[in-house]
Amino acid sequence: MVKMKRGRPTIRLQIQRHIIEILAEVGVPMTISSLAKKISVKMQRTISWNTVEKYMQELVKLEQIKAIQLPHSKVENTIGLTVYTIKK
Repeated sequence: MVKMKRGRPTIRLQIQRHIIEILAEVGVPMTISSLAKKISVKMQRTISWNTVEKYMQELVKLEQIKAIQLPHSKVENTIGLTVYTIKK
């Protein structure tokens, strides 16, 4: 007999769910800091961009989210921002 877990979902699951919801709603690639601000508003508490980055990397490994590395705007042949979008 397998016991079902009760109570509130973990912070990890809440944040990952919010990441996917926000990216689906917006429809455009977003940075981690933009996501952290939107998640903080939804959860009504401050969420660090480090936390969002950690859970974002897990979603990238699970192939639910796609990371897009943009070229640097001023320095040629270097990587600039990384933006994230829902994997299609």
